[in-house]
Amino acid sequence: MKVAIGGPLKVAFRPWVEGMENIPAEGPAILASNHLSFSDSFFLPAVLDRKVTFIAKAEYFTTPGVKGRLTAAFFKGVGQLPVDRSGSRGAGEAAIRSGMEVLERGELFGIYPEGTRSPDGRLYRGKPGGLARVALATGAPVIPVAMIDTEKIQPPGKVVPKLMRPGIRIGRPMDFSRYQGMEHDRFVLRALTDEVMYEIMKLSGQEYVDMYATAAKRQLAEAAKAAREAEKAAAAEKAEKAEKAEKAEQ
Repeated sequence: MKVAIGGPLKVAFRPWVEGMENIPAEGPAILASNHLSFSDSFFLPAVLDRKVTFIAKAEYFTTPGVKGRLTAAFFKGVGQLPVDRSGSRGAGEAAIRSGMEVLERGELFGIYPEGTRSPDGRLYRGKPGGLARVALATGAPVIPVAMIDTEKIQPPGKVVPKLMRPGIRIGRPMDFSRYQGMEHDRFVLRALTDEVMYEIMKLSGQEYVDMYATAAKRQLAEAAKAAREAEKAAAAEKAEKAEKAEKAEQ
Protein backbone atom coordinates (compact mmCIF):
# COMPACT_ATOMS: atom_id res chain seq x y z
CA MET A 1 0.00 0.00 0.00
CA LYS A 2 2.93 2.34 0.57
CA VAL A 3 3.87 1.80 -3.08
CA ALA A 4 0.35 1.69 -4.54
CA ILE A 5 -1.06 4.62 -2.54
CA GLY A 6 1.78 6.33 -0.73
CA GLY A 7 3.89 6.80 -3.85
CA PRO A 8 1.19 8.46 -5.97
CA LEU A 9 0.09 10.60 -2.98
CA LYS A 10 3.60 11.97 -2.54
CA VAL A 11 3.99 12.62 -6.27
CA ALA A 12 0.59 14.26 -6.73
CA PHE A 13 0.37 16.31 -3.53
CA ARG A 14 4.06 16.72 -2.58
CA PRO A 15 3.45 16.93 1.20
CA TRP A 16 6.11 18.76 3.17
CA VAL A 17 7.35 17.32 6.46
CA GLU A 18 9.13 18.85 9.44
CA GLY A 19 10.55 16.87 12.35
CA MET A 20 10.97 13.50 10.66
CA GLU A 21 13.97 12.89 12.93
CA ASN A 22 11.55 12.63 15.86
CA ILE A 23 10.15 9.33 14.59
CA PRO A 24 12.19 6.48 16.17
CA ALA A 25 13.78 4.04 13.73
CA GLU A 26 12.45 1.14 15.80
CA GLY A 27 10.44 0.42 18.91
CA PRO A 28 6.94 1.41 20.01
CA ALA A 29 5.60 4.96 19.90
CA ILE A 30 2.21 6.68 19.84
CA LEU A 31 1.56 9.25 17.12
CA ALA A 32 -1.08 11.65 18.50
CA SER A 33 -2.40 13.87 15.73
CA ASN A 34 -5.01 16.52 15.12
CA HIS A 35 -7.73 15.39 12.72
CA LEU A 36 -8.82 17.67 9.89
CA SER A 37 -9.72 15.31 7.07
CA PHE A 38 -10.42 11.71 6.11
CA SER A 39 -7.14 11.85 4.19
CA ASP A 40 -5.06 12.36 7.37
CA SER A 41 -4.82 8.59 7.80
CA PHE A 42 -3.24 8.32 4.36
CA PHE A 43 -0.85 11.26 4.23
CA LEU A 44 0.85 10.52 7.55
CA PRO A 45 1.66 6.85 6.82
CA ALA A 46 2.67 7.77 3.26
CA VAL A 47 5.57 9.97 4.38
CA LEU A 48 6.92 7.55 7.00
CA ASP A 49 9.17 4.57 6.34
CA ARG A 50 7.59 2.64 9.20
CA LYS A 51 4.09 1.20 9.30
CA VAL A 52 1.52 3.16 11.32
CA THR A 53 -1.57 1.37 12.60
CA PHE A 54 -4.78 3.32 13.15
CA ILE A 55 -8.18 2.08 14.27
CA ALA A 56 -11.38 2.10 12.21
CA LYS A 57 -14.97 1.09 12.86
CA ALA A 58 -15.63 -2.62 12.31
CA GLU A 59 -18.33 -1.91 9.71
CA TYR A 60 -15.57 -1.10 7.21
CA PHE A 61 -14.42 -4.73 7.46
CA THR A 62 -17.74 -6.59 7.61
CA THR A 63 -19.83 -5.08 4.79
CA PRO A 64 -20.98 -7.92 2.49
CA GLY A 65 -20.57 -8.06 -1.28
CA VAL A 66 -17.74 -7.25 -3.66
CA LYS A 67 -17.58 -3.61 -2.59
CA GLY A 68 -17.43 -4.67 1.05
CA ARG A 69 -14.55 -7.08 0.41
CA LEU A 70 -12.63 -4.44 -1.52
CA THR A 71 -13.20 -1.90 1.25
CA ALA A 72 -12.00 -4.38 3.89
CA ALA A 73 -8.89 -5.22 1.86
CA PHE A 74 -8.12 -1.53 1.40
CA PHE A 75 -8.37 -0.66 5.10
CA LYS A 76 -6.30 -3.67 6.10
CA GLY A 77 -3.68 -2.70 3.54
CA VAL A 78 -3.31 0.84 4.87
CA GLY A 79 -2.87 -0.41 8.43
CA GLN A 80 -6.33 0.04 9.90
CA LEU A 81 -7.58 -2.19 12.71
CA PRO A 82 -11.29 -3.02 13.07
CA VAL A 83 -12.87 -1.87 16.33
CA ASP A 84 -16.17 -3.41 17.40
CA ARG A 85 -18.22 -0.58 18.88
CA SER A 86 -20.78 -2.90 20.45
CA GLY A 87 -20.63 -3.96 24.08
CA SER A 88 -20.99 -2.17 27.36
CA ARG A 89 -18.21 0.36 26.88
CA GLY A 90 -18.12 0.51 23.10
CA ALA A 91 -15.23 1.70 21.00
CA GLY A 92 -13.20 3.19 23.85
CA GLU A 93 -12.15 -0.09 25.44
CA ALA A 94 -11.68 -1.74 22.04
CA ALA A 95 -9.42 1.08 20.90
CA ILE A 96 -7.33 0.84 24.07
CA ARG A 97 -6.85 -2.91 23.68
CA SER A 98 -5.96 -2.52 20.00
CA GLY A 99 -3.45 0.22 20.74
CA MET A 100 -1.76 -1.81 23.46
CA GLU A 101 -1.43 -4.83 21.17
CA VAL A 102 0.19 -2.73 18.43
CA LEU A 103 2.68 -1.16 20.85
CA GLU A 104 3.52 -4.48 22.48
CA ARG A 105 4.67 -5.64 19.04
CA GLY A 106 7.08 -2.69 18.96
CA GLU A 107 5.15 -0.81 16.27
CA LEU A 108 3.74 2.68 15.77
CA PHE A 109 0.16 3.36 16.87
CA GLY A 110 -1.70 6.36 15.45
CA ILE A 111 -4.53 8.01 17.34
CA TYR A 112 -6.65 11.16 17.08
CA PRO A 113 -7.21 12.46 20.64
CA GLU A 114 -10.12 14.67 19.50
CA GLY A 115 -12.02 11.47 18.70
CA THR A 116 -13.45 12.79 15.43
CA ARG A 117 -12.65 15.23 12.65
CA SER A 118 -12.74 18.92 13.45
CA PRO A 119 -15.95 20.44 12.07
CA ASP A 120 -14.39 23.84 11.34
CA GLY A 121 -10.59 23.53 11.24
CA ARG A 122 -10.09 24.47 14.88
CA LEU A 123 -8.43 22.20 17.48
CA TYR A 124 -10.82 20.73 20.02
CA ARG A 125 -10.39 19.29 23.50
CA GLY A 126 -8.78 15.86 23.58
CA LYS A 127 -10.66 12.92 25.06
CA PRO A 128 -8.76 11.63 28.09
CA GLY A 129 -9.50 7.91 27.77
CA GLY A 130 -7.71 6.28 24.85
CA LEU A 131 -4.47 8.20 24.39
CA ALA A 132 -3.60 8.63 28.07
CA ARG A 133 -4.50 5.11 29.13
CA VAL A 134 -2.57 3.48 26.30
CA ALA A 135 0.47 5.69 26.97
CA LEU A 136 0.50 4.91 30.69
CA ALA A 137 -0.24 1.21 30.29
CA THR A 138 2.58 0.66 27.78
CA GLY A 139 5.12 3.33 28.70
CA ALA A 140 5.45 4.19 25.01
CA PRO A 141 6.49 7.76 24.16
CA VAL A 142 3.84 10.07 22.71
CA ILE A 143 4.84 11.97 19.57
CA PRO A 144 2.59 14.98 18.80
CA VAL A 145 1.77 15.43 15.12
CA ALA A 146 0.10 18.33 13.32
CA MET A 147 -1.59 17.88 9.96
CA ILE A 148 -1.63 21.15 8.01
CA ASP A 149 -4.23 22.15 5.38
CA THR A 150 -5.60 18.63 4.79
CA GLU A 151 -9.13 19.95 5.37
CA LYS A 152 -8.65 22.19 2.33
CA ILE A 153 -7.70 19.22 0.17
CA GLN A 154 -10.72 17.13 1.06
CA PRO A 155 -13.42 18.93 3.07
CA PRO A 156 -16.14 16.76 4.65
CA GLY A 157 -18.55 15.49 2.00
CA LYS A 158 -16.16 16.06 -0.90
CA VAL A 159 -15.11 12.96 -2.84
CA VAL A 160 -12.64 14.45 -5.33
CA PRO A 161 -9.63 16.00 -3.56
CA LYS A 162 -8.11 19.35 -4.49
CA LEU A 163 -4.49 19.24 -5.61
CA MET A 164 -2.45 21.29 -3.15
CA ARG A 165 0.45 20.71 -0.75
CA PRO A 166 -0.44 19.59 2.77
CA GLY A 167 2.04 19.77 5.60
CA ILE A 168 3.01 17.52 8.49
CA ARG A 169 4.85 18.73 11.59
CA ILE A 170 6.19 16.10 13.94
CA GLY A 171 7.08 17.14 17.47
CA ARG A 172 9.56 15.72 19.94
CA PRO A 173 8.65 12.52 21.82
CA MET A 174 6.93 13.17 25.14
CA ASP A 175 7.80 11.01 28.17
CA PHE A 176 5.07 10.43 30.75
CA SER A 177 6.91 7.93 32.95
CA ARG A 178 6.30 10.27 35.91
CA TYR A 179 2.65 9.21 35.75
CA GLN A 180 3.37 5.47 35.56
CA GLY A 181 0.87 3.38 37.52
CA MET A 182 -1.67 6.23 37.64
CA GLU A 183 -3.73 5.25 34.60
CA HIS A 184 -6.90 5.07 36.68
CA ASP A 185 -6.58 8.60 38.04
CA ARG A 186 -8.92 10.75 35.95
CA PHE A 187 -7.03 13.93 36.85
CA VAL A 188 -3.79 12.42 35.56
CA LEU A 189 -5.51 11.27 32.36
CA ARG A 190 -6.86 14.77 31.85
CA ALA A 191 -3.50 16.43 32.54
CA LEU A 192 -1.61 14.12 30.17
CA THR A 193 -4.14 14.62 27.39
CA ASP A 194 -4.14 18.41 27.78
CA GLU A 195 -0.34 18.47 27.68
CA VAL A 196 -0.33 16.59 24.38
CA MET A 197 -3.07 18.80 22.93
CA TYR A 198 -1.05 21.89 23.85
CA GLU A 199 1.93 20.56 21.89
CA ILE A 200 -0.31 19.78 18.91
CA MET A 201 -1.71 23.31 19.09
CA LYS A 202 1.80 24.79 19.01
CA LEU A 203 2.74 22.64 16.02
CA SER A 204 -0.45 23.26 14.04
CA GLY A 205 -1.10 26.91 14.88
CA GLN A 206 -4.81 26.10 15.22
CA GLU A 207 -7.19 28.03 17.43
CA TYR A 208 -7.98 25.89 20.48
CA VAL A 209 -11.58 25.32 21.59
CA ASP A 210 -12.12 23.99 25.12
CA MET A 211 -14.95 21.66 24.22
CA TYR A 212 -15.25 18.28 22.54
CA ALA A 213 -15.53 18.17 18.76
CA THR A 214 -18.52 15.82 19.06
CA ALA A 215 -20.38 18.48 21.09
CA ALA A 216 -19.47 21.13 18.52
CA LYS A 217 -20.84 18.93 15.75
CA ARG A 218 -24.10 18.49 17.65
CA GLN A 219 -24.40 22.25 18.08
CA LEU A 220 -23.76 22.83 14.39
CA ALA A 221 -26.32 20.17 13.44
CA GLU A 222 -28.91 21.67 15.79
CA ALA A 223 -28.24 25.16 14.43
CA ALA A 224 -28.59 23.91 10.86
CA LYS A 225 -31.86 22.15 11.74
CA ALA A 226 -33.20 25.29 13.43
CA ALA A 227 -32.25 27.35 10.37
CA ARG A 228 -34.06 24.93 8.06
CA GLU A 229 -37.16 25.01 10.24
CA ALA A 230 -37.09 28.80 10.37
CA GLU A 231 -36.71 28.97 6.60
CA LYS A 232 -39.59 26.54 6.18
CA ALA A 233 -41.78 28.55 8.57
CA ALA A 234 -40.92 31.79 6.77
CA ALA A 235 -41.83 30.23 3.41
CA ALA A 236 -45.12 28.96 4.80
CA GLU A 237 -45.91 32.40 6.26
CA LYS A 238 -45.09 34.07 2.95
CA ALA A 239 -47.31 31.64 1.10
CA GLU A 240 -50.15 32.24 3.56
CA LYS A 241 -49.87 36.02 3.16
CA ALA A 242 -49.86 35.69 -0.62
CA GLU A 243 -52.95 33.50 -0.46
CA LYS A 244 -54.75 36.04 1.76
CA ALA A 245 -53.76 38.88 -0.53
CA GLU A 246 -55.08 36.98 -3.56
CA LYS A 247 -58.40 36.33 -1.80
CA ALA A 248 -58.66 40.00 -0.83
CA GLU A 249 -58.19 41.06 -4.44
CA GLN A 250 -60.93 38.72 -5.52
